[in-house]
Amino acid sequence: MYIASQKEMQLMDQYTMEKIGLPGVVLMENAGTQVVNEIIADLPNQNPRVLILAGSGNNGGDGFVIARRLFDLGLDPLLCLLVNPNRIKGDAKVHFEVYQNRGLPIFYFQDRKFEKLQSLLDHADIIVDAILGTGVKGRVKEPVDQVITSVNGFAGKKMIISVDIPSGVSSDDGKVEGVAIQATKTISFVFPKRGFFLNDGPNYIGEWKVVDISVPSSIVKDLDLKMPQLITDSFVKSSLPIRPPSGHKGTFGHVLVIGGSRSYVGAPIFTAKAAFNSGAGLITLAVPESIYPIAASQSPESLLLPLAEKNGHFSETAISELSERLHQFDSIAIGPGISRFSGGEQWIKLLFQSLGQQSIVIDADALYLLRNHMDIIREYKGNIVFTPHPGEMATLLNMTVREVEERRLEIAENFAKDHKIYLLLKGHRSIIATPNGDVFINPHGHDALGKGGSGDVLTGMVASFLAQGATPRNAVISATYLHARAGEEKATTLSHYGVTPFDLIEGVREQLNIIL
Repeated sequence: MYIASQKEMQLMDQYTMEKIGLPGVVLMENAGTQVVNEIIADLPNQNPRVLILAGSGNNGGDGFVIARRLFDLGLDPLLCLLVNPNRIKGDAKVHFEVYQNRGLPIFYFQDRKFEKLQSLLDHADIIVDAILGTGVKGRVKEPVDQVITSVNGFAGKKMIISVDIPSGVSSDDGKVEGVAIQATKTISFVFPKRGFFLNDGPNYIGEWKVVDISVPSSIVKDLDLKMPQLITDSFVKSSLPIRPPSGHKGTFGHVLVIGGSRSYVGAPIFTAKAAFNSGAGLITLAVPESIYPIAASQSPESLLLPLAEKNGHFSETAISELSERLHQFDSIAIGPGISRFSGGEQWIKLLFQSLGQQSIVIDADALYLLRNHMDIIREYKGNIVFTPHPGEMATLLNMTVREVEERRLEIAENFAKDHKIYLLLKGHRSIIATPNGDVFINPHGHDALGKGGSGDVLTGMVASFLAQGATPRNAVISATYLHARAGEEKATTLSHYGVTPFDLIEGVREQLNIIL
């Protein structure tokens, strides 16, 4: 499923009307009817009181259709028009005139009758937001901002349904300047909007669903649009590496995990265990020799490779100890628990000189050590996956975290293309970008993943799928999605507070069983 910007939706609507020949008034009728179908499917009681808040644009036009169709189904809806009727134009005007010609009930708010509006909100069972739609730019103006504030007083108490996107949320970047509708559910047309997954958007859209209004998805190819894609169950199922029944441990790849330090013992263990429990045939865990006894006791399924160290960190001698064996591995994860240390940048440069063309996953402080040496990354002959969280991404780009978060999609796409890598920019709605410009968004994951060690688990999963033969794109897509779903499901029984990295690893096994 694609994810659309406002301009892309305008192009698709225009193509549908001008090239296919389906008029805008028909598309508006289809949109309103589909929203009504969703309302009927979720009715809180047999005769709910529905209040439709409508503006003057196409979103308001959808609202006029919704009110009329609900009335035709025997309900008793009330249309609240927030603007002067003279401002209604185009297709929306056609549907407003139909509503008027039917003599159906309208409450005109243009004189700012806040007391009456508050009474209507108090008595409504369902509130439909058809106020602004995808065209909002910047801060919502008076008196609509006050209306939205009044509606949000019922968030969590009443069903609030937004049409296409919650009013006040930017369709393109999800930013909210001032106020926006806090929706219980958002019913969107044709494709989900970019703002669902960026900045403030995920905190406002509630549950969301996309409905068909007769704009064919094939238009994306007809118009040669380059749009981000949403990761789904079926997408992941087709992306996972195939496991032949006759396979053995050699069939499913050998992962090398290079990580750990005196202060960060657990991270590489989480990575190794996650790699093993997501299907890799063999795991070698390379750690500083002083933490070898702990790693051996905590990860007995791994092959252990203790390496020379200095002051609790890998020493340059460790590179020579590794170099003769690097050809044995199908994928390599570098960074979990490695920490920052004097000489670390030189150490990682030497490591890359010893590497062949294996697929590599770079995480944690290995990203920090490479921040001034991105030429090494661009010149590497194999596939490279970066897995930064926003703070690490900010360090790589010499930006603030806020600057990264405000432009996640653009930053991820450009960084992956510029450095010829696969980038997993973690966060609430993680973004995956590829060297050829493809972008994917993971719609799952929440605060249960907000623990030290969660990212180490994800790194191990990516390395595991790579070792099993998945393409870098498919490995990152599958790992990111399953990791997030595991966190969500484990939180249902362990609470959002109580999910640990080991719980995630168990949850990933469960999700693999479900999805296959």
